[in-house]
Amino acid sequence: MARCLQPSRAAGFTLIEVLVALTIVAVALVAGLQSTASLSRDAQRQADTLLAHVCAENELIKMRLSHQMPGVGDNDVPCEQAGRSLTIKVAVRPTPNPNFRRVDAQVFDQQSPILRLSTVVGRL
Repeated sequence: MARCLQPSRAAGFTLIEVLVALTIVAVALVAGLQSTASLSRDAQRQADTLLAHVCAENELIKMRLSHQMPGVGDNDVPCEQAGRSLTIKVAVRPTPNPNFRRVDAQVFDQQSPILRLSTVVGRL
């Protein structure tokens, strides 16, 4: 009886299979990295907005508590929060009723605007 010898195949993965697996892993890692970077940017933006809100609210409350009608015009006020230097641009504008003034407080980080809050201050 003649026996046909078939070539034996070694157990393991082919080069193509390894490359496909590496490509899948690389795509998954890139997607995870982009997701992590996006979460970090969102957390930083939220922290910036919170600090800007504190600065703007403090400035508007200071105006309300002064018991004086603020003068019409623009003013820049520095604000230090959590070791960061922010600038508040306060704009006071007249309203149709002379007993009220509109006050806008816009907070900037260097030259980039972060937040704007507005209120109306009245004569007491």
